[in-house]
Amino acid sequence: MAPADPEPTSRPRVRALPSALVDQIAAGEVVERPASVVKELVENAIDAGAREIRVETEQGGIARIVVSDDGHGMDRDDAELAVSRHATSKIATLADLQAIGTLGFRGEALPSIASVSRFSLRTRPHDAVEGVEIRIEGGTPHGTSVAGGSPGTTVRVDDLFYNVPARRKFLKGLATESAHVGETLARLALSRPALRLSWTRDGRRVREWASARDGYQRALQLFADEKLAAVEGERDGVRVRAMLSAAERARTGAGQLYVSVNGRVVRDRTLARAVAFSFGSTLPPGRFPAGVVWVELDPERVDVNVHPQKAEVRFADARVVLDGITRILAAGLGQSPFRRRESPRAQAAPLLDPLEPIEPLEPDASEPPPAPDEVAAREGSWTTRESAASPYVPSMEPTEGMVAEGALGSPRAEHAADAYLGLRVLGQLARTYLVCEGPRGLVVIDQHAADERVKFARLATAHRDGVVEIQRLLIPERVELSEREAAILSEQERLLLSLGLEARLFGERTALVSGTPALLGRSAPERLLRDALAELSSQGSRAFGDAIDTALATMACHGAIRAGDVLSPAEQRALLTSLASVASFAGHCPHGRPILHAVSLDELARRVGRT
Repeated sequence: MAPADPEPTSRPRVRALPSALVDQIAAGEVVERPASVVKELVENAIDAGAREIRVETEQGGIARIVVSDDGHGMDRDDAELAVSRHATSKIATLADLQAIGTLGFRGEALPSIASVSRFSLRTRPHDAVEGVEIRIEGGTPHGTSVAGGSPGTTVRVDDLFYNVPARRKFLKGLATESAHVGETLARLALSRPALRLSWTRDGRRVREWASARDGYQRALQLFADEKLAAVEGERDGVRVRAMLSAAERARTGAGQLYVSVNGRVVRDRTLARAVAFSFGSTLPPGRFPAGVVWVELDPERVDVNVHPQKAEVRFADARVVLDGITRILAAGLGQSPFRRRESPRAQAAPLLDPLEPIEPLEPDASEPPPAPDEVAAREGSWTTRESAASPYVPSMEPTEGMVAEGALGSPRAEHAADAYLGLRVLGQLARTYLVCEGPRGLVVIDQHAADERVKFARLATAHRDGVVEIQRLLIPERVELSEREAAILSEQERLLLSLGLEARLFGERTALVSGTPALLGRSAPERLLRDALAELSSQGSRAFGDAIDTALATMACHGAIRAGDVLSPAEQRALLTSLASVASFAGHCPHGRPILHAVSLDELARRVGRT
């Protein structure tokens, strides 16, 4: 008997989504948080020719955002089109899209914002005697009416995400959301120096950017507490201007490095790494200068339509652009990241103490830079810097293989304490490495990585036991913070105290540091605070415990012995003794770099032709 035909399965039917749902989906791409709304509205105002823009927020922008401008305004027909999807005055043809000169162009911002808020737009052209007001609630029109008011446009956004509670619960605290608004406004102020921009938060004027003569003056407004160096140059059609801090004032992460491409401030890791790379060996991996870099090139060589929030760009010839940025900045800063050549004095220096100072590397502008894929394989490269910005925090459990097999006499971590104590220090090499004799060969120890591991272990243990000893400063140190740094300090003051950092806000964005971990007495209080705040700011992407460990690791790095520090024989032996006390997890520094390199006697014999 033939089997019966299977019953036809029911298939879901294809149907068009309701317009309100389409707008909410679009809002999910464009509107991430209140700062996203502020960015879109201010960019629209700038494109409308505004010379003055006023921003008001309440409760971090969640309760209310008001953006008012003195731009050209809109008549009734244009205003009604502006709140519909894919309607814009900024592009008309494909050619316009390929050479965009405005900040906004997608035509999605207003309808997307209106779909997730109680929204009103009031606008009046300069040549009109009356204006128009449009009200929308959750994407549903609530009327259009004649309205008065000054020429220009005012957009009011109330109860953001009131109809999308799943989105609202993912917002951070009010201080953090306000900080994001402040950072966004700072970036927009940098993009248009002539613009007058003010911010009123919860009824009080907190920031005001007066009209500036040029980008350099605007940068000085933003970084009033920094000493910035000006650099300018052009190469292969790429013009670069910059105002950058010194290497010793660099921060963990690129949060205080603003990069503008054709007047649009973007968050681009590759551009930030190119800027850091231009500092050469003077800037440690994972650190970035504070300041501003303006990049200008033919708009047809830049694609700004690669990110829903227009926060990233893509170049038609990325290598040429990155090469231009790095070479121009390196020349202006007096650095050369491309050449690694020892000076004659360094070559003639003896292998062990005492050592002559090593001369700085000489720039060589004639030598071409390495290709990006070649750079990625080198220490200090763009790829290396990105990985260093997210430090590896190791497990506290011992694992096999953390000590080099054979050279120390044992391949297992649990026996490493006896192995470190059994080493005989032969001397210090290049004021950076301890050269030791072990039972089976030669052991070279990185003095910074070793001391960093020791200090991290002690800090982590003290924090776990709640007994971090604090060394109070005779005179508290004042530190001017960014909006985001101030917000984190406000929210995490008690956590920072548990890490050994005694700091509090004094005013809107000024911190007073009155104590630091006693174990890190050699560290600069400002640098400790800034880097701890930078690590805690990315806590949302990591487990809470990992965020603390990462902050402790960064603090330990600052307090550790540095490359170039001369250690007495007693200090060299003391470092090995300290390593032995934490040897169960001492194979790497907290950022993942190996502490030692071992060469067995058999390998040495092979190298010199004895076998």
